[in-house]
Amino acid sequence: MPLGRPQKDADLRRLICDMARANPRWGAPRIHGELLKLGFSVAQSTVARYMPVRSRRPPSQTWCTFLSNHLGAAAGIDFFTIPSATFRVLYGFVVLDHGRRRIRHINVTEHPTAEWTRRQLLDAFPFDTSLRFLHRDRDSIFSALVRQTISALGLEEVLSAPRAPWQNPFAERVIGSIRREILDHVIVLDEAHARHLLRTYCVYYNKTRTHLSLSKDAPDRREVHRPERGVKIVGLPILGGLHHRYERRAA
Repeated sequence: MPLGRPQKDADLRRLICDMARANPRWGAPRIHGELLKLGFSVAQSTVARYMPVRSRRPPSQTWCTFLSNHLGAAAGIDFFTIPSATFRVLYGFVVLDHGRRRIRHINVTEHPTAEWTRRQLLDAFPFDTSLRFLHRDRDSIFSALVRQTISALGLEEVLSAPRAPWQNPFAERVIGSIRREILDHVIVLDEAHARHLLRTYCVYYNKTRTHLSLSKDAPDRREVHRPERGVKIVGLPILGGLHHRYERRAA
């Protein structure tokens, strides 16, 4: 959907308002990230000032500062629950690289077992991986079979203390993003539907979604569309319009 040709201050204000209305769950940082990828030189404070006034929400939970000594050589894994339309509980499993906040692997099952978890780890980590540390909690599903697989992959386990999710903060945070940005807004029909949603979101998360911790770039390093690429700005709906990717196109 074309959003006009922003050349003046008023056009930029209109573009910010259009993005905010089309993506009601986005705040100023996310819109600012999109504008940076469109080649605009604008401050985040300016974006916040131009956004439509919304009702105040409670501040999001803050995360404890994580030790970054081995950030680029670490990954985190965790399970999360997904209620379905038939009142069955599905279990999602995510593997997140800490360095670029990239989702390495995601899947879902109705019956999580140690063998199923072992297969997910084999799919997520090639034997020549440069990662050294794997953060996880103390869930009983991480049995001897899973621990042997982790060791065989050349990874050293880093266990969270009991009832201390903040010690695996990046995996916990990406699960929060998955809930807020997709699962809270759709009715999951069954396991196949959940898998399709998660994998579609994974592509969006890795290739499009801007992150504060990455200087508002995407994990897979998103190209900046500068004005010389085109003056028309097009919003491409993702996940049924829950989110959008903005690109410049020739007029």
